[in-house]
Amino acid sequence: MLAFKGRVLFLSSFADVLSAQLRGADLTLDAAEPLRDDISTDEISPLPIMVHFDAMLGRYPYTGLQVQGRRPIGTDAIREAGIEVVVAGQRYGKGSSREHSVVAEMSAGVRLVIARSFERIYRQNADNAGLLTSTDFSLIPRIQRGEPIALDELLQGRDELAAAILRAGGLLRFGQQQMGALVAAPLARSSPRGQTLFEKIIARHALTGPGRPAPTAVGEGGFVRADLRFIHEYYTAMAAHLLAQQHGDALTLHDAASIVCFEDHLSYVHRSPVHVAQGLVPSVAGLSRGHRAFVERHGLKHHGYLQALEAGDEGNSGSQGISHAMVAEGYALPGQLIVGTDSHTPHSGALGCVAFGVGTTDMANAFVTGAVRFTLPGVLRVEVSGRLPAGVSAKDLALHLLARADVRAGIGVGQVFEFGGEAVRAMATDERATLTNMTAEMGGFTGLVEPDEETLRFIRERRGVQAVIEPWMHSDADAPYAARIHIDAATLSPMVARPGDPGLGLPLADLAEPVRIQIAYGGSCTAGKREDFDQYHAVLAWAAERGLRVAAGVKLYLQFGTAAVRDHCTAQGQLAAFEAVGAELLQPACGACANCGPGSSTTTDEVTVSAINRNFPGRSGPGQVWLASPATVAASAIAGELMSFEGLQRRWMSEGARRH
Repeated sequence: MLAFKGRVLFLSSFADVLSAQLRGADLTLDAAEPLRDDISTDEISPLPIMVHFDAMLGRYPYTGLQVQGRRPIGTDAIREAGIEVVVAGQRYGKGSSREHSVVAEMSAGVRLVIARSFERIYRQNADNAGLLTSTDFSLIPRIQRGEPIALDELLQGRDELAAAILRAGGLLRFGQQQMGALVAAPLARSSPRGQTLFEKIIARHALTGPGRPAPTAVGEGGFVRADLRFIHEYYTAMAAHLLAQQHGDALTLHDAASIVCFEDHLSYVHRSPVHVAQGLVPSVAGLSRGHRAFVERHGLKHHGYLQALEAGDEGNSGSQGISHAMVAEGYALPGQLIVGTDSHTPHSGALGCVAFGVGTTDMANAFVTGAVRFTLPGVLRVEVSGRLPAGVSAKDLALHLLARADVRAGIGVGQVFEFGGEAVRAMATDERATLTNMTAEMGGFTGLVEPDEETLRFIRERRGVQAVIEPWMHSDADAPYAARIHIDAATLSPMVARPGDPGLGLPLADLAEPVRIQIAYGGSCTAGKREDFDQYHAVLAWAAERGLRVAAGVKLYLQFGTAAVRDHCTAQGQLAAFEAVGAELLQPACGACANCGPGSSTTTDEVTVSAINRNFPGRSGPGQVWLASPATVAASAIAGELMSFEGLQRRWMSEGARRH
């Protein structure tokens, strides 16, 4: 039996209600309603605190939580208020795969989080660390009365593996006890029904052992073997810390040749307003040194900064590239299974492989066992018929999907998004990657596109490799799907998403009044690819030819996703147009998307239009971030307000007619 002696904190939608609880008021659920929905990991553990990776995080949980334009939870507030149970609304833990959120909560004394629903990665991270989670709101009054709760009640509805991990006290302890005997599961010669491509790939990577069969039904937990595991510098220190606690100097990594390490997030931190203002640059340099020490100790493959980052170093200028973008460019192959410590690992699903994000403990366990935990998801088919109209891109399609009522309601949470149809088949791989990348925002387990001749072209062009599509690498005609979504591509138009959540999308043409901007940012894994830069160039070359420049009072940043993209743009002669209109070009890095470089806002009244994938509160600074396609970002920078390329062209022609 578990007794909760601490207090319950309801994460209300009212700032005064939150503040009153922190001052000592004990409320009922009814008094705290409505609860905040869509609380992101950016709000639970805002980016600046991620220079920490241990108990120090316990000072900061929920310090990024925004309610009614305020941040009512300050440093040390959760510890000082004696909070043991936190209660929230729908889709708790959206966004990043950062396990810092869970560690911050636990280190502050939180033992249980109750929410109406959870995002997949957050809940799996909580399991792995030993933090209890529940969707049973009937527990709340019992806990408040001081009634002991049986662990079995808290584990009710969880799959057998999740329950076993929690009973063991977390994944690393569970792994030491039970995972040594896992072997490849035998591949069934035939299936009584058709299978999706996802199911076929999982079957070829499933692991099994005594009392641990491979999962066969949606919702069952199990383990798979990964062809590639990758980590970046934000998570390496925490992973090394966890492994040192469990294994000490005896640590040996499983199949180290299949591990790739990246420094991609923090190379522009010396130009990050929040990191500079809070004096965090030296701490970031320490993260990088720890990352490189782990790489060197274990002889791991590494893609690092273009220049070494040291405390106070003002000369550093980018990395070789964003981890998951480089994995798609240089590593992923059809039929593979890839895991990385980034929620946007599904990026590589555009090449017909299963790629999904995991937390730090998952990766630490995979480093030493070779096994990756997962819960078997259903597969959601997204059929996009017809052709996208001129000026409409994959980003517009993704924002349209995110704005759909069924997606906002969670139809895709924990599911695989399989994208197909004429419009998807017509897309280049870079555009397909925008769709699979943004399944993270849709709450999905991953995104996937069946490989085809375009996939082979991409791999051949980017790597000089002749890949092979084996006969089984497709979904069968009679494969069952958990749900289907059909979209007529011809009905789509340029989209934007309002500040606060990627799901707040609407057609740009439906804006009731002009929205002036101060920052335009084109970059990130989602929008720093070759095809994205072709879109930026189409708009900005048109503008340069007419003598137009970035509007007064606006700054336009274009940041390459990888060094290979930069080199492509240079070879294609695109840089001249970018420079002619007054854009600032930035070397590869996650940059402003992760609030780690130029392009982040510095005040709450600044308005940004950005081609990144998420705009949760505080994601790219304190200002208001609108999401849009690369073309719309570029056109808006010239116009000085949110505007499509077609709208910019119409305005120029209209002004020209008046001039003559």
